[in-house]
Amino acid sequence: MKTDNSHGLYEQALRYFPGGVNSPVRAFRAVGREPLFITRGRGSRIWDADDNESIDYVCSWGPLILGHAHPQVVAAIEEAAEKGTSFGAPTERETALAREISGALPSMERLRFVNSGTEATMSALRVARAYTGRNQVLKFEGCYHGHADSFLVRAGSGAATLGLPDSPGVPASCAQDTLLAPYNDIHAVERLFGTQGREIAAVIVEPVAANMGVVLPAPQFLEALRQITQAFGALLIFDEVITGFRVAYGGAQTLYNVIPDLTCLGKIIGGGLPVGAYGGKREIMEMVAPSGPVYQAGTLSGNPLAMAAGLATLWELGQGQVYTILEEKGRHLARGLREAAARTGRPFQVAQMGSLLTPFFASEEVVDYVSARAADTQAYARFFWGMLQRGVSLPPSQFEAAFISLAHTQADVDATIAAAQEVLREMAS
Repeated sequence: MKTDNSHGLYEQALRYFPGGVNSPVRAFRAVGREPLFITRGRGSRIWDADDNESIDYVCSWGPLILGHAHPQVVAAIEEAAEKGTSFGAPTERETALAREISGALPSMERLRFVNSGTEATMSALRVARAYTGRNQVLKFEGCYHGHADSFLVRAGSGAATLGLPDSPGVPASCAQDTLLAPYNDIHAVERLFGTQGREIAAVIVEPVAANMGVVLPAPQFLEALRQITQAFGALLIFDEVITGFRVAYGGAQTLYNVIPDLTCLGKIIGGGLPVGAYGGKREIMEMVAPSGPVYQAGTLSGNPLAMAAGLATLWELGQGQVYTILEEKGRHLARGLREAAARTGRPFQVAQMGSLLTPFFASEEVVDYVSARAADTQAYARFFWGMLQRGVSLPPSQFEAAFISLAHTQADVDATIAAAQEVLREMAS
């Protein structure tokens, strides 16, 4: 495949941006080459600057559950833009989208729109600390909750991709209030609460981890977290920035029937535009200014374009058997990848829930950050480029989730499986 134009654009970008990109994973360093520059997308497909066409399983890292440039979403954005892009004042669309979100996730009795998932998690943590009067937060190794200081301790996503367990610039005084436990290890959580439980303000968790690759919660793991936090007066925060409206219309909390105190959302509720939200029980959210003393603000929060795109997206997701369709596509792709790998005898795992999926080059099931890091990243890099050369765009990191959209057809999935069969066979030879 030709990459001359992307190479030229990358050379220009290196003059202005650290590493030539505006978010680390985009640099393709985990797969050993330069990034491709994307010029357009439609449905399940993207085209790069050299006009290479690919079936896209990145989907802007999750928000494009309807596919690229969905007509209803584009029309909604255009209509909103004609009336003004931002006012710094309340609009009716904010209330309309909040009504849809609260209806889908009843745990979010009150919510606040922000501009990113990082803002949502950072703000939720501030509210939790204020509400409980405690400082410590417990997070899980390999879970990524944005780049706020408190969360960049053994984080997933780009931090895992680049092999950065902690980030310089995070004060030790901040990091010391972040407690760590392995994902899915409830006994480690119990030990921490046994010694520091009355100092822990909150436990924050991805109910389905998707930033060290997809890792499913162990049976009763989420239920146990709910019980422990309630027993010690700590809050349970679900980071559903990825899973919200992705694994189910009401997020992972509806699938597992575990109700958190606070929920963080992003991605899909903006329909491809920058957005985030956090919310929960009324008495907790009443701590937020101007109702209460916890200050949080944002000039572009709830901007008309993001609200319009989010409303159009959620309306489409509320129709018919959307999540059954997505689950069927996910299972079909996961099964096809497993069968292709089995023919070669290569150690290979596929973690899948609904339209979230990660192939791991690992001999054992991936259940936490340690087992995720044991995967063969060099093998994944070879797989990534082999697939891309056959017109399939996967995440450029072993530690990121692949996303399926409603725009992916049966033919797309079958073509992906056929490409994987060829690549895995080449890798085995």
